[in-house]
Amino acid sequence: MAIGKNKKGRKGGRKKIIEPMTRKDWYDVQVPSIFNVRNIGKTLVNRTAGLKTSTDALVGRVFEANLADLNKDESLSFRKIKFICEEVQGFNLLTNFHGMDLTRDKLCSLVKKWHTLVEAWCDVKTTDGYVLRLFCIGFTKRRHKQVSKTSYAQGGHVRAIRKKMIEIMTKKASESDLSKLVSEFIPESIGNDIMRACNSIYPLNNVYIRKCKVLRKPKFDLQKLLEAHQGGAAAPAVDEEGLVEELEGTGGRL
Repeated sequence: MAIGKNKKGRKGGRKKIIEPMTRKDWYDVQVPSIFNVRNIGKTLVNRTAGLKTSTDALVGRVFEANLADLNKDESLSFRKIKFICEEVQGFNLLTNFHGMDLTRDKLCSLVKKWHTLVEAWCDVKTTDGYVLRLFCIGFTKRRHKQVSKTSYAQGGHVRAIRKKMIEIMTKKASESDLSKLVSEFIPESIGNDIMRACNSIYPLNNVYIRKCKVLRKPKFDLQKLLEAHQGGAAAPAVDEEGLVEELEGTGGRL
């Protein structure tokens, strides 16, 4: 048999290697106007190709930011806020509130010996139709001129405090819309109300809304989202003619 007689040639050449970053675009992430800093960063997405549009890849994307960066106040660095992208306008992503949490180091610094930790959670509904799950945490406090080493609350006290926490959280949420409720998380007004209400049961301190989760949302309303983003620092001006050309290539929405 002759050497190399049955050798089959390869079909096509080597696959062309394309740099992945050449087919991606950068988008600015904007948060609602209740925060001082509106632009919290950028995100990357593949350009529209065929049936896969960049808008579909961006809507529903979740971003997390520290409240100290959002409000330029280092004393609020223990809170983390989550935002979800709901609309794409040009190269700007309009986000809405999606959740809130405390940092782990803050939670660990609150827990102490010789005190009782009281936690409560409840599902609440705002006036604009959002269903949220709020988690509250609080700790017993030493009384004035207390001699005893420990500050433990009895089981009846704990149940009464937990009932009061749920009552105040439900009342606050049912009287306000989402943006107003989020703005009340920042100065800890709900925690202060709980402390005052529970003072007759057992003195408390370090009462915080530990966590907030969005369980259900009303039907998407673009007008309400635009109202939440009105005011505050305006986005940089973009040439309209250039914007239309960019949108045609990126699958964004006006």
